[in-house]
Amino acid sequence: MKILVVDDSFSIRRILKNILQNLGYEDVVEAGDGAEGLNKMGGVELVLTDWNMPNMDGLSFVKALRSKPAYKSVPIIMITTEGGKNEVIEAIKSGVNNYIVEPFNKETVAEKIDQTLKKMQSS
Repeated sequence: MKILVVDDSFSIRRILKNILQNLGYEDVVEAGDGAEGLNKMGGVELVLTDWNMPNMDGLSFVKALRSKPAYKSVPIIMITTEGGKNEVIEAIKSGVNNYIVEPFNKETVAEKIDQTLKKMQSS
């Protein structure tokens, strides 16, 4: 499974990539913002994206993905410090399938990926 990690923080991208590889996901692509992420979507089957980024933030990135027929069903997990109820609702309405509030750990990432993929398979 090809996974795209979109975050402006190199450290967060590296942490997520290591977690994903420890979980058995070898094909992990990275992008530093939403605009770069859009250019790297070829073959991607799951997206993990930050909210707050320069150039194109995570919410704009999600909306851009959901506007393209090819990416309407790609599961998207938002990983961010924005943990307020209104932010979560806004992200879900924009097309995010699941949500992780930082700080996170391997178990949380694994659990959210499992939940998201199961939901996508059953719909």
